[in-house]
Amino acid sequence: MPKNIITTDDLRELKMELLDEIKELLIRQSQCKLNKHLKSTEIMDLLKISRKTLQNLRTNGTLPYTKVGDTFFYDFEDIHKIMNANRVH
Repeated sequence: MPKNIITTDDLRELKMELLDEIKELLIRQSQCKLNKHLKSTEIMDLLKISRKTLQNLRTNGTLPYTKVGDTFFYDFEDIHKIMNANRVH
């Protein structure tokens, strides 16, 4: 069985390729989230809140939403704005 010798240059090249792929994935993911309307379960996971807390945010007008049938949708930009507005320095 032939053996391959891996050099430090090979490892550097692999590292750079992996970093480029990770950057590309992160860019694509952030673009999707910025344009996406999220469902209630996604918001609860994202903010680590309960269903009741999410309902309270809707009821008291803190969190704008769109209701289609029995499903609530939330704009990711609205979530981002609320998080920035309530930031404690």
